[in-house]
Amino acid sequence: MTERVVAKARELGFDAVGIASADASLDVDHARYEAFLEAGMHGTMGYLAENREARRSVNGPHILMGAKSVICIAQRYQRSRDEEAQDSPLAQSIARYARGSDYHNFLRRKLRKLAAFVRTLGTEAAPVSARPLADDAPILERAWAARAGLGFVGKNGLIIVPGLGSMLLIGEVVTTLDLLPGTPIAERCGSCTRCLDACPTNAFPKPFVLDAQKCISYLTIEKRGEVSSNLMAAVGEHLFGCDDCQTACPFNASARPRAVKDQFSPRSEWGGLDVVDLLQLTEAQIADLVGSSPLKRATPAGVLRNACFVVGTRKDARAREALVALSCHVDAGVRQAARWAADKL
Repeated sequence: MTERVVAKARELGFDAVGIASADASLDVDHARYEAFLEAGMHGTMGYLAENREARRSVNGPHILMGAKSVICIAQRYQRSRDEEAQDSPLAQSIARYARGSDYHNFLRRKLRKLAAFVRTLGTEAAPVSARPLADDAPILERAWAARAGLGFVGKNGLIIVPGLGSMLLIGEVVTTLDLLPGTPIAERCGSCTRCLDACPTNAFPKPFVLDAQKCISYLTIEKRGEVSSNLMAAVGEHLFGCDDCQTACPFNASARPRAVKDQFSPRSEWGGLDVVDLLQLTEAQIADLVGSSPLKRATPAGVLRNACFVVGTRKDARAREALVALSCHVDAGVRQAARWAADKL
């Protein structure tokens, strides 16, 4: 049955699959998670502090009663350098995973199909339950991926799959079906610290520990309102998210890129747009532009604020008039960023 589940995951288009026993201990990982919270490194992401004890195990009412196995999958989104070089200026300021459609939609569809298949492996006398998860439940995803042998956790905290790198989306199907678990992969980073050294905001106080409050992905996606003045300049030309620690990783330099254009290719709406063009739009127009893309997570005001960071970093004089207008914006974060950018000009 394990072979059939793995084969089905491959058939659905997942690039890697691993299986962990649901009774595997996460004590070490949970202790790190608790230390992360106690240090306040989660910033304003209060949801990360919810259901703390539930994150110790998938076997229970929070995830699935009677769980025996965790099927972990990875979906690669890295594209070739030549293809990325053709992306519009706007798309190139967006993290690679977010340049296309919202990944939650198609990842969840495929996970639901995998879960449905797993349920068919049960019988009337011994029915099987299966719950698909994609960034929507209180579990320690990367810890389970490591237990499943999907990959190992790098010094930047991301799962690295040899041959595929870390530019991956991960998801799970938790099931009552007793499957053969995989073998964890030993960490292979050695003495390399390229990912840590590449971080523009020094968000890694030490290997395997991320202070999310300093992370550009947090600042441009989750953080609302004003941003500390010492971090505004470090955001640089990142409109939404950041790939710097991954771009520097040797495992990504040698990874096989996606060979076809698909949902990870930039949305047509980005077209020939540049970040300066965003400053000319109302919040309603920005909401229409980002549509169902991951950028909606940042909110229209957040996108405007981040656009100010980018044009200020570039010292783009074309934005001068728009920045003056935005310096009186109703949102404090937009006002602050617009004035900061105007000063840079």
